[in-house]
Amino acid sequence: MRKITLAAFIVTSALSASVFAQTVATEVQRDVNQQNRVEEGLKSGQLSTKEAARIEGREAAIQRAEANAMKDGTLSKGEKAHIQRMQNQESRQIYKEKHDAQKGNPDSASSKRMQADVQRNVNQQTRIENGVKDGSLTNREVAHLESHEARISRTEARAGRDGHVGKAEQARVQGLENNASKRIHQQRHDAQVRN
Repeated sequence: MRKITLAAFIVTSALSASVFAQTVATEVQRDVNQQNRVEEGLKSGQLSTKEAARIEGREAAIQRAEANAMKDGTLSKGEKAHIQRMQNQESRQIYKEKHDAQKGNPDSASSKRMQADVQRNVNQQTRIENGVKDGSLTNREVAHLESHEARISRTEARAGRDGHVGKAEQARVQGLENNASKRIHQQRHDAQVRN
């Protein structure tokens, strides 16, 4: 009887870890989706640099919420619901921004800089998501990485606040992105793995 109970516990624990990984991966996937929509809006001219900067500021708040929720290694139902509400609200805001009267010039140097920065966000969020899925990132590592992604998003928001992203502003963002990229690589290849 005890062996069956222990076996059931092990199976239940494994399933719980798998479901939890799926939940964290789902939240990170939403980050990827939102960033893709911003990049598409910039490329099509539906979003101006200033609008994209406002979105990046709100994305930073979501990433901070994710980091805070996962820093203890868990994501409660309440935390997940809070993050999903934030993501849903942001999704509606992106839709509104893309469909309002403001238009951007996708060929301007400023828009091209913002497009490159947002594409880098997509790439890095995808790497984090892949780390969750393949088990190379723990929830605490994801929390740490999301806090760095939030800092990058805040810097992008400040850079484009006036509707223009200059070369020096982009260089500052790229420096943060380079550091974050190294952290992602280190965390995915260290000895810590998802149980």
